[in-house]
Parts: sequence; C-alpha cells; structure tokens
Amino acid sequence: MNDDRLEICHACGGPLILKRVEKLLRSGVHTAIVEVGAEVCQRCGEQLFSAETVRQFEKIRGKLARQETADFLPLGQSFQVSPVEGQPSS
Repeated sequence: MNDDRLEICHACGGPLILKRVEKLLRSGVHTAIVEVGAEVCQRCGEQLFSAETVRQFEKIRGKLARQETADFLPLGQSFQVSPVEGQPSS
C-alpha cells in the first residue's frame, strides 16, 4: 500500500483497515489462491487492492490461462458438483 490510501470505504462509508487477505484468481480451468495486503472495510467487508497488486493479479491470471503453472504450488484438486436434487440450479 502507499500513502494514497483511502480511509473511508467507497461502497458504504465505513472505516478501512490494512489486513492480509486470500484472493481467489481464476482463469480457464485453473484457480490460484494468493495472500496479499488489502484495505478492508470494517463495516461491509469490501476489499481494496493497490494498483501494483492488481497488476500482479493480471500476471497470475495470464499464467493460469497459458497453463504456465510450474512455479505454483499445487494444493489438491477442484471438483464441480451437480446441483442438489430439489434445489434451484440458477
């Protein structure tokens, strides 16, 4: 983060604090979990990321799309589950 930080959430007007958060990044069939610093609203939970962090997200998504995942740590497998019978499938 830099000195251009906001102190008030643009979504609800609540106070912001710096926290470490996990961000899920998806591209194609791949998903990456990244731990980053963010300004987080204490009222609504909105997460604000620096421009540099967003650029890093874009680089990671590009690698996922190109399947350049050799430098990523595998965490297991992901599965798609059919809707539970009797539940709306939206």
